[in-house]
Amino acid sequence: MSVPEPSAGPSARPWRGPVALAASLVPVLVALSTSAILAVDYLRDEPVFCAENGGCAEVRRSAIAGALGVPLPLVGLAGFLAIGVASLIRGRRARQSQFVLAVLAAVAGAALLVAQRAIGAFCVFCAVTDLAALVTVPVAWWRFRQRREAPVPRPYTAAGAALLIAFAAAPILTGLRKEPRYDTPANILAEIAKTPPDEVTIVDFVDFECPFCRMTHAALAPLVAAHSSKIRWVRRQVPLRSHPHAHDAARAGFCGEALGKGQETADALFSVPVEDLTPPGCEKIAQGLGLSLESFRACVADPKTDERIEADRAEFMAAGGHGLPTIWIDRRRLVGAQTEQALAGMLDAALARH
Repeated sequence: MSVPEPSAGPSARPWRGPVALAASLVPVLVALSTSAILAVDYLRDEPVFCAENGGCAEVRRSAIAGALGVPLPLVGLAGFLAIGVASLIRGRRARQSQFVLAVLAAVAGAALLVAQRAIGAFCVFCAVTDLAALVTVPVAWWRFRQRREAPVPRPYTAAGAALLIAFAAAPILTGLRKEPRYDTPANILAEIAKTPPDEVTIVDFVDFECPFCRMTHAALAPLVAAHSSKIRWVRRQVPLRSHPHAHDAARAGFCGEALGKGQETADALFSVPVEDLTPPGCEKIAQGLGLSLESFRACVADPKTDERIEADRAEFMAAGGHGLPTIWIDRRRLVGAQTEQALAGMLDAALARH
């Protein structure tokens, strides 16, 4: 048989209950809002609160982003809501529940802070959530240790419940309407501005000898072909000096484009064995595409062709390039080898926006 707790008595200060409730709710409300912000960015294809290529994105791509297929921010939302509900309920069992949940949240928060340090990525919203989890413990412990808990008037409890709902729901509702946040370099934005508004821009920095570029092109080319009237594909040559045939292939790619068969030339350069990306091999490709061999040779020998390749390399550096392939689909960047599924998802999302 349960024994009711002793009453705080008429002599208890009337403000103690509301103050204790506020102390319990403040860290929970902070953690709820940041968990909701992270949940939005984890569930959407494009981030709306976090920087696209910042620490939050690094954490999102890491092993600590979820458990058993469930994004970790959703677990955080549920956990902090439970702590908040426990703080609204009077009684020893509610105080015990609040303390146990707070300890679990704090252990998880401390572990995640250590994990962020280990992977060398810092997510502001994650860190705020984890620190708030740590703060819930001393507050819950203080409340648990009270022998006589001060009463909380019903309007304050109702207001606390409303705040829990509001702090969880507001970021989610805002995120559903908010435009994605992109860190797009000025030169990529300038290229996008040249594209008709109903078309998607692809800016593709490539090396025809790069194995990852070749893999990615094989996945991307059919997707683009299926929507060719809705896509403007801009290719930039970044031949790596470590690839012996890359510069000759880059010249051929530029000249094929200059002579009106840029896509066909690129497809051929990506598909032949890398040992065929020699000057004679590139001439064979041009001839097979019906290009004037005389015009092709003149273009390859023209110093302006190398100037154009160096200009493309400078564009790559200005866009913050650090690896190949680097592909911009409108304002979103992909770096490294990409699967057909990843490319299709991003391309479909871009097409839907137009």
